[in-house]
Formats: sequence, C-alpha cells, structure tokens
Amino acid sequence: MSAPSDIAGLDERGVRGPARLKRRPEFLAVASKGRKMHMPGVIVQALRHDEPGRVARENEQEPDKLACDQPPRARIGFTATRKIGNAVTRNRARRRLREAARLVFAEHPVVGTDFVLIARKETPRRRFALLRAELLEAIGRLAPR
Repeated sequence: MSAPSDIAGLDERGVRGPARLKRRPEFLAVASKGRKMHMPGVIVQALRHDEPGRVARENEQEPDKLACDQPPRARIGFTATRKIGNAVTRNRARRRLREAARLVFAEHPVVGTDFVLIARKETPRRRFALLRAELLEAIGRLAPR
C-alpha cells in the first residue's frame, strides 16, 4: 500500500508534483494556443497558465484568488495515437512517458504551465535515458524558469 503522502500527490519532501490534464478541452487548449517542440522520442506541447486559452476546471479557484505563497501547479497530460501501434504499444509508451515526466519534474519542478506529452513511434523502443534527456531539454526550452 502506498504512503499517505503518495495519495495526496506529495513527494517525500512534501512538495506537490504536477496535476493531471484529463478533459479533452484542456488538451485542445494546449494544442491550439500553446508552444510545441518535436523531439525524436516525444512531442511536448506547453501553455503557460497566464496565457489566454487556458481552460480552468469547475472546482479550480480563479488565479487572483489563489494563496500568494502557492504558485500555480504545473499540469501534465499524456496521449498516444493509434498510429504508433496497438493498445499494448500505446500503453507502454504512456507508461514510459509518465515515468520520465515523474523523474524530470521531481528534479526540475516547473510551475504555472500545462504540458501535453505525445508519444511518437520511437517512444516505446527508445532508450529510457535518451527519452528522459529529450523530455528535460524540451521542457527547459518551453518553460524556462
């Protein structure tokens, strides 16, 4: 069983990791209004929270009502289209992207940006160290700190 901090989305330091993008309008807003970077193993799309086009959830507070000491969390979504392979291949690609994102965001936290990671045909077979390095480079270029 996981620790209570895992359930709350906190890491061992008590820092919240990125939230998840789950609704189609959230993905579409990032795709249409955000910036995009193509890497051999992954396509990364990013949209700053203060940029127009961000879709807020119904239960999310307005940005001006947020507590001053808490910057807006990054949100991240994962997708893999049918052209990269069957369901097993797509699920493997998404799992690899989730793990790479977990490691990258733990080491280099980013706030105030929505990300969509799109699997490419190479994602399931790419060396994990390369996939992680490409993701780190793309996030560094799209969301400078």
